[in-house]
Amino acid sequence: MNDLSPLRAGGHDREPVRNLSRRGFLGAASGALLLGVGLRLEPAVAQTRAEGPAAVAPKPGTRVAAFLEIRPDNSVRLLSPFVEGGQGINTGLAQTIGEELDLDPARFAVECAPPGPDYAVVNGLRMTGGSFSTRSSFEAMRRLGATAREMLLRAAAAKLAVPQASLTTEDGRVIHAGSGRALGYGELAAAALALQPRDDVPLKAAKDFRWIGKPVARLDMRDKSTGRAVYSIDIRIDGMLHAAVRHAPHLGTEPEAIANEAEVRALPGVQSIHRLPGAVAVVADTWWRARKGADALAVTWTKPAPEGVDTVSAGFSSAAMLAALKDSTAPGIPAEQEGDPDSAFAKATKVVEAEYDAPYLAHAQLEPPSAVARFAADGSLDLWLPNQMPELFQQVAAKVAGLQPDDVRIHSPMLGGFFGRHFYYGPASPFPQAILLAKATGRPVRVLWSREEEFGMDAVRPLSFARFKAALGPDGLPVALQTTAVGEGPIGRWFGALFKSPVDSSVVEGLDKKPYAIPNRRLDYVKVPHPVTIAFWRSVGHSMNDYFYESFLDEVAQAGGKDPFDLRMALLTDSARHRTLLQTVADLAGGWRRGPFTAEDGTRRARGVSMASPFGSETATIAEVSLKDGEARVHDLWIAIDPGSVVNPGIVKRQVEGAAALGLSSTLLEQVVYEGGQRQARNFDAYPILDRERMPRVHVAIVESGAPMGGIGEPGLPGVPPAVVNAVAALTGSRPRSLPLSKARLSGA
Repeated sequence: MNDLSPLRAGGHDREPVRNLSRRGFLGAASGALLLGVGLRLEPAVAQTRAEGPAAVAPKPGTRVAAFLEIRPDNSVRLLSPFVEGGQGINTGLAQTIGEELDLDPARFAVECAPPGPDYAVVNGLRMTGGSFSTRSSFEAMRRLGATAREMLLRAAAAKLAVPQASLTTEDGRVIHAGSGRALGYGELAAAALALQPRDDVPLKAAKDFRWIGKPVARLDMRDKSTGRAVYSIDIRIDGMLHAAVRHAPHLGTEPEAIANEAEVRALPGVQSIHRLPGAVAVVADTWWRARKGADALAVTWTKPAPEGVDTVSAGFSSAAMLAALKDSTAPGIPAEQEGDPDSAFAKATKVVEAEYDAPYLAHAQLEPPSAVARFAADGSLDLWLPNQMPELFQQVAAKVAGLQPDDVRIHSPMLGGFFGRHFYYGPASPFPQAILLAKATGRPVRVLWSREEEFGMDAVRPLSFARFKAALGPDGLPVALQTTAVGEGPIGRWFGALFKSPVDSSVVEGLDKKPYAIPNRRLDYVKVPHPVTIAFWRSVGHSMNDYFYESFLDEVAQAGGKDPFDLRMALLTDSARHRTLLQTVADLAGGWRRGPFTAEDGTRRARGVSMASPFGSETATIAEVSLKDGEARVHDLWIAIDPGSVVNPGIVKRQVEGAAALGLSSTLLEQVVYEGGQRQARNFDAYPILDRERMPRVHVAIVESGAPMGGIGEPGLPGVPPAVVNAVAALTGSRPRSLPLSKARLSGA
């Protein structure tokens, strides 16, 4: 048996990411126009191109290093700084660039770019997440398309011997109307390649947009519907072996001994058996044979600590962790403060208090985690894996392999969904195992986790807790709000050294910067670390905090004798944008009414309302709910979203609908439960998710206010839990303050 010693890069520690490896990359096809905004070129390549100062890389992250390649045969390829995973970024980029280039987006083939310094377009980082992709790159992608078009026009003017001003473009052709001559972009690529890009190329006026703002069909739709889309689990390499893994039953423990190694090694197809950090692995000629071998291993593991929440002890449980959050006496760090809350509470007519909590959540993605590692003859490494940050994975992989980052080539296939699963989470990531096994066997190795291993090792959304106290004036309106958020978030765990703030934004987002005119406010953050591997989860802190805040706001409305919709309108007097959005969702729902009321089908229903401000966008949500067999049944969700402006309204609508489904699933059903230091659910039979019967109608209204562009992938989720819970409270007369709702049997008031 091979003992692959634990490495810190793959073990469970809280060492944050300190640095992202960045290196230049340029791939050019002969005779192609390959345009990069601010590329850092290798000297040999730079000598073949007369691009002047534009070829010198600016500060990493200040320009988008997407490459637009137009080959002589008119095929078009875009190397994207982002990873496609169902959110539609490839289509959006093609629309944005195609608009300025005057090229139909349907003619683009988009691939994820390899690691490189200028792809760091999201606040100095390269990542696909945080609903940042389109809004962080929109202007740069427009300029990229416009610059390419201008170079093609200049090349055509020289070839046709006419003034550039006499030329126009039309969907991939340069046209000289005076002579009736036209040249395809592909014919001009080589000549355009030799030109120096201009820095002052004008952009189109919005009134002239042909594709931006339109519901252009998804570029990946045909491949997905015909089975040609390639995901990480589809990767096959010549000579590849397959590995199945069994992880330790308690996080942080290690394999001690295997009693039946010889018997398992003799099973059909088994090549070798290995110890890994916190796991054992069987390598075989097929994955099923590897899985059968891994299941057959008789492993003795080291023992966890008997009790406590500092580690995943033998006595660790979700209930114990929640108790630790509630019982923490650590002083809070101010995350937001306005006015004089203490004085306002001293003069309050009424004080309202409540505590809220939300559970650990799994990503529960349908695509199981996998990775393929292959060492080349020169010792360099190719790694195929789903990821949201290629440069980060390149750096970590290099550490695991004992290489320099430049010797690691990251291949980023299409993702089978995001949900926050594909960042680096230490022991929740399978690619270090693939690297270690490929090194040990001398063969390419694919690691594929079974569904049970994924449910056991997936990094989870943190269990969260918040405490609220509001002061009401004599008119029933809130005059002060004190909020305390207790716990730990993924920003602090994995990126604390980068952001250096004492307040973990992923713990307080959704509780801070609210639009409501409450004059005296204080928000405190209390850090209590989790021993389990925590992760980003779609809409991150907003996924639970908007539920906490907007539910408590309904409690404030009730205590002050106010209708919850009217209270929100009153508190938004100074924000026309939010009042417009709230009125829009009410109009979309046919008017606001809280209830309970009797619907046309005879069911007793109620409605709940909420607002959220996630990822630069604004949302307002109304849910209509009834009760059946002790459960909440959601019939309709109305969601108005204001992202400022949009590139593809069809994609916006689909993203909001998908986010709403996930938000409802977490509200009604989902929770990761720890007992005895182990997760209780190891597959979907014990971790139910939203099914077709529970899926409501979702109605979406898009409001383009002209505010700075916001995100789309996540904002549709946070308003759903509070809207549903507020409706349930109206129906039952009691307030659910702990999710999911399936934990309790609901009954009408």
